[in-house]
Amino acid sequence: MKPSLLDDFCRIYQSLDKHNLALLKDIYSEDVVFIDAMHQVSGINSLTGYFEHLYENIDYCNFHIHQLIEKEGQACVIWKMDYAHPKLNGGKCISVDGASHLQFSDKIDKHRDYLDLGQMLYEHLPLLGSVIKTIKKRASQ
Repeated sequence: MKPSLLDDFCRIYQSLDKHNLALLKDIYSEDVVFIDAMHQVSGINSLTGYFEHLYENIDYCNFHIHQLIEKEGQACVIWKMDYAHPKLNGGKCISVDGASHLQFSDKIDKHRDYLDLGQMLYEHLPLLGSVIKTIKKRASQ
């Protein structure tokens, strides 16, 4: 990967919002495969549409990149995402730790996110949230 592609990835994700999603085309190939804890999409147009839908429903989303590890056509990006959704956690900020595995040639061909879906969503749902937190607490004892 050219150093500038990884730099561009970090810069774009740390400034990404519903108004600049066209920037995704600068870093992802036409046939990109994107996988996260809830979805898998193929193609840059589908990825852009997926992000459009995500950003419609949140008040804000900010990525803080903590570490980059790069080797031979792939990279791992360690990050924290802060976001707010009006129907989760009383609209207050939710922080999620995660990592992205990227595979690339000239642009990113595959992007897979790893994160705790409980931390991101389930713990913040009415009723289910307290059950998930109790299970996690018991499992850690």
